[in-house]
Amino acid sequence: MPPDTRAYESCDSGHATGGVLPFLAGFYFAFGSFLLVLTVHLFGTDPRTGTAINLGLDYLLLMAVGFCTLGPAPVQFRELARSASVQWALFFLAFSGVSLAWSCTASISTSAAYWCAMAADAAMVMMLVRAVSLEDVSVCLMNGYVWGVCAVAAVAWIMPAQSDLRLGDEELFGANSIGYICGLAFFFAQFLMRERKARMVLPSALLAITLLRSLSKTTLVAFMAGQGFLLISDKTVSRRSRALIALAVTAVVALSWGLLNSYYEIYTGAGNQSSTLSGRIGIWAYFSAEAMQQPWIGHGFDSVWKVVPPFGPDQFEAPHAHNELLQQFYAYGMVGVGMFLGIYGSLYRQIRRLAKGRLRTFLFAFLLFVLVRGCAEAERFDLSLPLWAVVLFSLLIEHATVPQPVLARDGLAPGMDVLAPASGTGPAETPTKA
Repeated sequence: MPPDTRAYESCDSGHATGGVLPFLAGFYFAFGSFLLVLTVHLFGTDPRTGTAINLGLDYLLLMAVGFCTLGPAPVQFRELARSASVQWALFFLAFSGVSLAWSCTASISTSAAYWCAMAADAAMVMMLVRAVSLEDVSVCLMNGYVWGVCAVAAVAWIMPAQSDLRLGDEELFGANSIGYICGLAFFFAQFLMRERKARMVLPSALLAITLLRSLSKTTLVAFMAGQGFLLISDKTVSRRSRALIALAVTAVVALSWGLLNSYYEIYTGAGNQSSTLSGRIGIWAYFSAEAMQQPWIGHGFDSVWKVVPPFGPDQFEAPHAHNELLQQFYAYGMVGVGMFLGIYGSLYRQIRRLAKGRLRTFLFAFLLFVLVRGCAEAERFDLSLPLWAVVLFSLLIEHATVPQPVLARDGLAPGMDVLAPASGTGPAETPTKA
């Protein structure tokens, strides 16, 4: 079966809004950021034109989703916003938008366009969930994201490697970005397989190998932390499965040993300011000192790129603070620290309310992956866990914790474990077989 047919197989709800649009949204969330590389290298456009094309497609997709979900719907926006995590995400959007009034950005119009794109992504998810069943949106959107990242991985493999042997483009879309979306997509694929909603063995293998090939150290450490926690804590995984996974990991690392050794020699001998630990420490020290100059409301949205002076002899231009908490403190001051703690803290509390089981363990592993990655990486605009993903997972967890009449509509299949709360007096998770 062709990959695209398999991807749509689990998203066939009989109409474009329920199947195709969530799939396209997920595919764009994954592949959209890579469009800049394609337009520059394949069509010879300048980066500004490539960015305009990317943003234009984002707004066009938002219009399509808005048009198809227009009119009365079983769920109202205020009902979707009952979750604390969604409320924090909306507050983050609002405050970051207001911060444009005092932002030290290089171009206020360009930064405003980027903010609109970030808001558009979250709005698309909320509009789709409002008009379509939560199952259709979550399954199809994750399917689209996985296949979108697989497309990025396929292109990255055939592109010339960077000077340090890693995948990607050093200026437009580096190895760290490729590695992170591969890790994120792997967890999505794993979620779909665990809930028996898609067959993702081959995509998962491609994503894992591409993550290793990206040589993104921070993401690899975060990935091992998340998957290690999952293997140790998930009691439904048999000893045979654990042994096979360990054997497969050992084999892949052994086959890649030559590449890893060559990269280590380059890293220790000629690493630049963005990749070495000493360079990161210098970047953290600079952003910490600058953040203390405006400690309450920060420097504003998009106040790093082309604003902060280059670092070191190689004149490295940092797009962010290379630490998520420090990035939020620099951009939004103590308010940013509060938003960081509010979003991730509310997600953590939501997960804790789930009954002990496969879903709870997986979500803790997923959250651990995101947080560990944020220790040495960040995003220029968004959180490490994108706001649209915060909204989606918050709604999934909320519905798995407590029966929600507004989300349990006729279109919601009762067999989907993550969406069908168990009956009883307290929160529970529907058991599934290993």
